[in-house]
Amino acid sequence: MDIGAEQILRGQIIEHLKEIASETGTVTRDQLSNFELDGTTFRLLDRSRGIRNPRQMLATLSIMSTPDSQYSDQEVDGALLAYAYREGGPGGDNTKLRRAFELGVPVILLRKLEPSLYMPICPVYVVADDPENRQFLIALDADLLAIKEPANPTELERKYVRQLTRRRLHQPEFRARVLRAYQSRCAVCRLSHGKLLDAAHIIPDLHEDGSPVVENGLSLCKIHHAAYDAALLGIAPDYRIHISPQLSNAGESPIVEHGFQRLGGEEILVPKRLCDQPDTDRLHTRFEVFKKAC
Repeated sequence: MDIGAEQILRGQIIEHLKEIASETGTVTRDQLSNFELDGTTFRLLDRSRGIRNPRQMLATLSIMSTPDSQYSDQEVDGALLAYAYREGGPGGDNTKLRRAFELGVPVILLRKLEPSLYMPICPVYVVADDPENRQFLIALDADLLAIKEPANPTELERKYVRQLTRRRLHQPEFRARVLRAYQSRCAVCRLSHGKLLDAAHIIPDLHEDGSPVVENGLSLCKIHHAAYDAALLGIAPDYRIHISPQLSNAGESPIVEHGFQRLGGEEILVPKRLCDQPDTDRLHTRFEVFKKAC
């Protein structure tokens, strides 16, 4: 396969994978192993390794990042992802990943969240080969290809990279984990259409206590997320829903009556696992904000 044809095929695979993952932000091992595009099956995940190097392709197609892996994959200064060399020195599995760097082709990053469950981030790009530290540097956005020295970005470049990393990695991973905990349903109204669901922070993410962890999250549909952020809807530490007096006019619209007022006093849906349930201290802090706004 020549580079032109490979670029086109990679683009098609990435777009189709993004569509499959658009509901919940995740895909299963089975979906990755039996990925179909125009009647042809592609294996996007290697059976036993954290890197997929298809024989018919010039360069690596996907890499996997696993928190508890033997490899020291990590963020560099909160920015680029350092992807450690695979076993066997600079050759072997690393050869095609180095080729991805040389050709500038897009790669799929599979973030392993649970056994057999992955969050795809694509396209990503290999922007540097660092043999001294036995690692490649992975950029999560094509805009970062313009950085001349990825391993030594300027302060302005570093700030920009951090913003992109937060948007491309941390926020999608938070959403994927929260939706998984709530079985892709809105905690307030039980809406189950993934494309209409957000992961809302109980304590805002820019606050020092606003960690992107499931117990600081709520799965909310977009309208209830907006209402929660605007302090028109509150959730007390006992998991009961409270509606702001500002939404007291039932005749305003059916949405106000059925989507808000009738839900007042009801309990939210909570995850089955105790470790995923909303932290009551965080709920208390946020509920105080709601009460002051009423």
